[in-house]
Amino acid sequence: MRGAFFRRLRQYILAIVVVAVGAVIVATVFLTEDRLQWAIFLTGILVATVLTESVKVLRAEWVLMRRTAQLASMKEKYEQEAGRRRRAEEKNADAQVHLRLMEETLSTMIVLFDADGNCRYHNRAFRDWLNLKAEFVDGKHIRLLLGSKAYSAIATAVRQSLDGQSLHYEHFQEMSGRAVYRLLVDHAPQFDAVGNVTGFFFLAEDITKRGDLSPSATNQGRVTEKPANVSVREEYSNQDMFIDDFSGQIDGRHDEGKFFIAAIQRGEFTLYCQLISPLPVDSGKTVHYEILIRLMEEEGCMIPPGAFFPLAERNGLMPYLDRWVVQHVLQWVANQRNLRRNNDSIFFINVAAATIGDPEFPAFLQKMLAEYGMPGSVFCFEVAESDLAARRDSIADFIRQVRLCGCLVALSGFGRDGVSFDNIRGFQVDFLKIDGGTIVNVLSNPINQAKVVAIDRVAKKIGVKTVAEMVESDEITAKLCEIGIDFAQGFGISRPRRLME
Repeated sequence: MRGAFFRRLRQYILAIVVVAVGAVIVATVFLTEDRLQWAIFLTGILVATVLTESVKVLRAEWVLMRRTAQLASMKEKYEQEAGRRRRAEEKNADAQVHLRLMEETLSTMIVLFDADGNCRYHNRAFRDWLNLKAEFVDGKHIRLLLGSKAYSAIATAVRQSLDGQSLHYEHFQEMSGRAVYRLLVDHAPQFDAVGNVTGFFFLAEDITKRGDLSPSATNQGRVTEKPANVSVREEYSNQDMFIDDFSGQIDGRHDEGKFFIAAIQRGEFTLYCQLISPLPVDSGKTVHYEILIRLMEEEGCMIPPGAFFPLAERNGLMPYLDRWVVQHVLQWVANQRNLRRNNDSIFFINVAAATIGDPEFPAFLQKMLAEYGMPGSVFCFEVAESDLAARRDSIADFIRQVRLCGCLVALSGFGRDGVSFDNIRGFQVDFLKIDGGTIVNVLSNPINQAKVVAIDRVAKKIGVKTVAEMVESDEITAKLCEIGIDFAQGFGISRPRRLME
């Protein structure tokens, strides 16, 4: 306001000066003898004064116009920047929603541990795995979260990750109740701007299959352990509580059997499939698929297979679940063949021990094949090699019965406890699925490589196809092609996808 006052005062002073100079000129003209000369002189002064002030006014107006233009430009830039910021905030909000959705629905367990081994980030799958609330996970050390025994088994891997190494390994963990969780684990180190390790991401995928539910001894490249019987407050790692609490959440009365029947009827079980590709991958030969089953929670999140398989086993419901799988796969395949798709593909199904011993299952299978008009060769039933010794007679009868229906048979987990073809003597099988723990280290472990070569050589002599499990990279695929393995399965070939209707 003070500046505006002085600008108005300057205008008044200029007017007074002009009037005073004019008055002097008029007085001079009339009071002096040399009127003309004085008039010319004073008129020149007046004109010069007016021109000077006019120049100042024009310059001030030009400066004002330039500043106004600059202000308008800055205002426009500010509005544009505000618009960009608003759009960025909207996109960030959308990204946060999508990130939250991914965090809540991904079945892969994701944890970020800092350089001291403390948890700085985790997703829902990891919380569900431990059956803990977020406040019991955030900031806790990896030893407290996983338990002392589990931590000691992976301590070397943790140290290597904090030294900047990326790791990939398979982890078997035996729980109380004789259930075995099979995990595929990755460590991804994190670095700061100058290259120092600030921590590592721990990623674990539950790849438990029915064949993994029986106890297994510790083998090279795998860890089998039973966690200590400790409380959540002391160790934050009693995974048995996950199974117990899951059972309790079923209906409040711990009626697990009714829950499974109701879950199947409500369609809460979902079928997934994973590609079994011929080698070489681009050979153009028919691809096959392994059928996987998942259970969805009310919130839309998947419950780990290693959690609900033991409950189904404990309640004698695996035959019921296996029948549901057979019927729905046949329904899907029949629909696909009507659309002229997957005409020659074989669908591999793991069957539970209770199903193998179910005398009524072959009749059910024959009935379903006839009902959907499908040949038995659409199915290849997988039997775990580790079950052969304990249930030799029932497995032999099961294989004979399903082969009478035209179905194929695969022996899964072959080579897990050493290579011995004596176990399969007398069993007619079509595929040998080589244990993933052997395949995952086939490049770095000469013993594993020799084991795979020996399995393939003997399999070819007896007319059995080989399938390599847990193929995780192009380099492993190339080595398997070089050896002569017939098929490959794993995340390096294809991740599991939903079997769409």
